[in-house]
Amino acid sequence: MKNFKLAIQVSIAILLIGMLAFLLFRYFNTTASSNYLSESQVGDLTSVEDVPTDEEQGSEIELPPFTESVDRSAPGIPRKTMIDTIVPNRPRVEVTTYEVQPGDNLFEIAEKFGLKPETVLWGNYEILRDNPQLLSPEQELNILPVDGVYYQWGEGDSLSAIANFFKVETEAILEWSGNKLNLFEGDDPQIAEGTWLIIPGGSRELRDWGPPAITRNNPASAAYYGSGYCGQIYEGAIGVGSFVWPTVARSISGYDYNPGIHPGIDIAGAEGNAIFTVDSGVVVYAGWSEYGYGYLIVIDHGNGWQSAYGHLSAVGVTCGQSVGQGTMIGALGNTGNSSGPHLHFELRSEIYGKVNPWDFLIQ
Repeated sequence: MKNFKLAIQVSIAILLIGMLAFLLFRYFNTTASSNYLSESQVGDLTSVEDVPTDEEQGSEIELPPFTESVDRSAPGIPRKTMIDTIVPNRPRVEVTTYEVQPGDNLFEIAEKFGLKPETVLWGNYEILRDNPQLLSPEQELNILPVDGVYYQWGEGDSLSAIANFFKVETEAILEWSGNKLNLFEGDDPQIAEGTWLIIPGGSRELRDWGPPAITRNNPASAAYYGSGYCGQIYEGAIGVGSFVWPTVARSISGYDYNPGIHPGIDIAGAEGNAIFTVDSGVVVYAGWSEYGYGYLIVIDHGNGWQSAYGHLSAVGVTCGQSVGQGTMIGALGNTGNSSGPHLHFELRSEIYGKVNPWDFLIQ
């Protein structure tokens, strides 16, 4: 009797387990079927009967939007084809060249290449000799990739001495890729004589080629400057220490004052306009200048001040002549290294050196 009851219980348990398995099988099979279409179903969806006729949708049949076919079975993430190639904009590391155009000046060229004006001079000493007045059309200038100095290696040079002279660290020269130096050779690599090096961040003093200090006590000191130098002069008019404008115009045409590059101002005007002495004094230079200023007059005012007038078309005074403030001494011109008619004017003080004329000329 006990065995019979046990057999019934086992049979019921097996039946329940079978029913549960059957229900689970149906549940999962139904869920999977809902996610995929059978071949017959796909065929049914694309059958002719399912396509609307012209009468049902109008005279024009609207096509589905075009989509690019993608192989979903291929590994990885698909991406669109890029027709244009983007090249990264890398900074220059080597020297390029630029041909000077008519009307160019040092400051405009420097601005065009994002450099300081001094860098243009330091990269072209053989052509410009630190003198912006020597700039002329068709010259081919070296344009450095960065502010600094362009230096030609000489016999007996050492990298540490060059770095010290130009006030930079040796690493700045060694690590500049445009110099193509061997970093494994240390601070003094083998560099062939005549090799040009870029000195990033380097600087040096600029030579002032403008009129030198020419006192009435020793005007012959300017004999090297040109044929306009005078002999010995001891006497003459003394200035009052205030300065009037040297010509009728009061606007800049060319270079403005820059203490390191252009220690004067270029005043606009028509060729032949009158030039006046800014204060009383004695003429200590009157004639041709060999350093780009053409016909030049220098006046010593006898009180520690001198004034200079360059690029003149005519000189109306002679050496040793005393002149009063506002006296006509010459005519505005375009002589020497000049890009057009203007007056190059400078003021020099025994105490302050060449000063900004805008700070001293009476407005």
